[in-house]
Amino acid sequence: MAARAYWKGQIRLALVSIPVEVYSAVKSGAKISFNQIHEPSGQRIAYEKVVPGIGPVDRDEIIKGYEVSKGDYVLLGEDEIESVRIESRKTLELVQFVEAHEIDPLYYEKPYYVAPADDLAEEAFVVLREALRKGRKVALGQLSVRGREQLVAIKPCGKGLLMETLRYADEVRAGQSFFRDISDHEPAPELLDLATTLIDQRTAPFDAASFKDRYAEALMQLIETKAKAKDGRKIIEESDEPAGAGRSNVIDLMAALKNSVGSAKAAGKAPATTPAKATPKTARKPAAKPKDGAPSAAPGRGRKRA
Repeated sequence: MAARAYWKGQIRLALVSIPVEVYSAVKSGAKISFNQIHEPSGQRIAYEKVVPGIGPVDRDEIIKGYEVSKGDYVLLGEDEIESVRIESRKTLELVQFVEAHEIDPLYYEKPYYVAPADDLAEEAFVVLREALRKGRKVALGQLSVRGREQLVAIKPCGKGLLMETLRYADEVRAGQSFFRDISDHEPAPELLDLATTLIDQRTAPFDAASFKDRYAEALMQLIETKAKAKDGRKIIEESDEPAGAGRSNVIDLMAALKNSVGSAKAAGKAPATTPAKATPKTARKPAAKPKDGAPSAAPGRGRKRA
């Protein structure tokens, strides 16, 4: 089924107007959602509007209220709210252009694809796209739709354009209030070099398809299995995770980074020696004394499991 356009109108740059269609770039139904069901009857749970001390009330008795202080509300009727709604406009005017790196990722909210509405609009559309690409700029404007005015950013995306809604300044919390207790000291150069090496070893082109939502896949498999089971029996599977998994010993940061870098270098190489088979308990031999300067055991061995 063809996607429905979120918005149809025209992008205006000075005296140039470009008819476009805007489509959501994400699928709202991709995530698994549940309804609450009354198990004995199999019926979906419905919710009543209830006032404490009064009980259920009719919908026509409900109005909206904005809490200005604890328990103190400003009451607003639908007609009052409707009177201040922004009139939906069919024109998105590009009022400013900025460098892409100037917009903090915190402000980006939801992406949309923008395509020319018809063949006549294509030439001007391509000119705008390539001008943005050449100048490495992002266009800003405010889109009026469904009674709201949204701040949006537009940039090239392949053969088309990508429009992203942006949060307004008062919707974003200042991060420094959460970071104020972090010290300002510089890390040791050795630690920084090791961390940089580890990052370089694991650097690769981004491919979203290589990451899977294993929880969603397992949940959907469970749903499909139960849907095929006529008796609706419970399906319980034991976890393969050993007891105590998830806990870790606190070890030296330098050792951890060195081990990580060394493991990455050794990946794909055959081990230098074949691990010895475990000696049965009945024939356990006393541990050999270590040579001078040699560690008595590999890090972490000989400790009791938590």
